[in-house]
Amino acid sequence: MTPTTSPDTTGAASRTGTSPRKVWTVVLCWITVMLEGYDLVVLGAIIPTLLKTQHLGMTAADATTVATLSLVGVAIGALLVGPLADRFGRRLLLIASVVEFSVLTLLLPLATSFEMFAALRLLAGIGLGACMPVSLTMMAEVMPATRRARASTLTMTGYHTGAVITSLLALQVTDNWQVLFYVLGVAGLVVAVIQWFRLPESEAFVHAKEAPASQRVAFGELLKPAYLRACIGIWVASFMGLLLVYGLNTWLPKLMNDAGYPIPTVVTQLLILNVGGVAGLVLGGFVADRRGIKPTTLGWFAISVAMLACLSIRMDSDLLLNTVVFLTGVFVFSAQVLIYAYVTNFYPASVRGTALGSASGIGRIGSIVGPSITGALVASGIGHPWGFYFFAAVAVAGFLAVLTLPGRAAAAQAEATAAAPTAEPAV
Repeated sequence: MTPTTSPDTTGAASRTGTSPRKVWTVVLCWITVMLEGYDLVVLGAIIPTLLKTQHLGMTAADATTVATLSLVGVAIGALLVGPLADRFGRRLLLIASVVEFSVLTLLLPLATSFEMFAALRLLAGIGLGACMPVSLTMMAEVMPATRRARASTLTMTGYHTGAVITSLLALQVTDNWQVLFYVLGVAGLVVAVIQWFRLPESEAFVHAKEAPASQRVAFGELLKPAYLRACIGIWVASFMGLLLVYGLNTWLPKLMNDAGYPIPTVVTQLLILNVGGVAGLVLGGFVADRRGIKPTTLGWFAISVAMLACLSIRMDSDLLLNTVVFLTGVFVFSAQVLIYAYVTNFYPASVRGTALGSASGIGRIGSIVGPSITGALVASGIGHPWGFYFFAAVAVAGFLAVLTLPGRAAAAQAEATAAAPTAEPAV
């Protein structure tokens, strides 16, 4: 089946001005992604306290298991939510996902055994993993098609904002780690209530559901010739992109410390890396909307290769080191998000949620593999420089995967675009 474009009703609507529907969608989706960013850091922030107090008899190995199960849950949620969101609607799935992870997060401090603690993190991760693909899809569909890249990168700034909030709160609560989960759970339920009353359904989804059944696209279509090339390239690129994001956030301080940098310096580098990530998201979305998503993503991965290779070299200048780390954050973190932007622009609304969910879910596998491989290199005593060599090679693989992506949608979609002014433009 040749992919066909669906009219971008949301794009047309948005050109008439900023409507309350658009404002509520943007704000609530951004806050939802912020909650996931909060959760990203919360476990790492409390692990030292859990081990020091031996909460539920937890050991370092147990903490690693919990962290891994959390990521597995997120991957499962991302993979499952796409087809459901394309069938039942973005709004319903997003609200249900927020409620699910919020309730389970509130129950976490009440766990009476390590097994219950781990199970709650796994199940909460499923709901959490569903939130980001749906939020990105709704943000893309409420924005004009010419701003799809900025819609994705803007949404992801919430992710890093949430991580910063967790870090600041963790410094205040010290041993009272339970407060961090209560704050997240209560905040999530409040957001869900507001979403119920204020979050509109995506107009692009409604239009897709009204289309004749012959024009709808099922999950199986992603693996058919019309979409297969793009599907494989997106999956590989997303895998490599999230491997880099999670691998760097997990092991950068240790790799830098192994290179001979003092502890205060390496902690500062992690902050600089994420500040660069926020700057890269803003810059990447702006450039991609003007220059094209695929060429921008290729450039971002190429520069990432160079920056990661530079980090393998011991630098005596703090200014030079800070600059390289900052630029690494700029290009590595936004390269991953630009892949999501490609997905939201390439696929029609009828299958957009499924495609984005699969990209996020496969990518989450990379988020598990990356820290594991880097940890093995560190344990072997070769974390520096081989950890950065490994990351540079991963960035090369991401570049090659993006290179295989279609530069534009199929011929039938291009013809539909030329015939209908409101059709989605080619990527």
